[in-house]
Amino acid sequence: MPSAAVGAATGPRRGHAPEGARGTAGTGAQRSVPAVPTPVSLFQGKAAGKESAEPGAAAGPVVAAGDGGVRVSVRAKPGSRCSAVTDVTAEAVGVAIAAPPSEGEANAELCRYLSKVLGVKKSDVILEKGGKSRDKVVKILVSVTPDEVLEKLKKEAST
Repeated sequence: MPSAAVGAATGPRRGHAPEGARGTAGTGAQRSVPAVPTPVSLFQGKAAGKESAEPGAAAGPVVAAGDGGVRVSVRAKPGSRCSAVTDVTAEAVGVAIAAPPSEGEANAELCRYLSKVLGVKKSDVILEKGGKSRDKVVKILVSVTPDEVLEKLKKEAST
């Protein structure tokens, strides 16, 4: 009995010519292979779109908006007993919200609470993205630096 595997091909695979049988046979000319473009990632995860508009701006959950405002990435935790900044990570600011996640109550409380923490008017804090998600982007419309906002949020998180 032969020791070869059952079903193993003995010749060239289907659709493949033996070595040297392709192209211009006998002329020795090399076939040019087109360059393969470098793959571009279409999905870059949570960090996508968080490049700051100005150099030297703070990186992380608080970035400068192009119009002089500041964007804050928030991880909302609705239904808490009291509103509080729970943590500040590289991805988002964790905020416990003392309102249920229904009919926009938690979103309104989030904007109200952040305006209190940052010392700005309620109308200067708007929910830009994430109305029905726990991951939100809040925009601060007043002219402040990302570093000032981040400092205030970290101070609130430590108390």
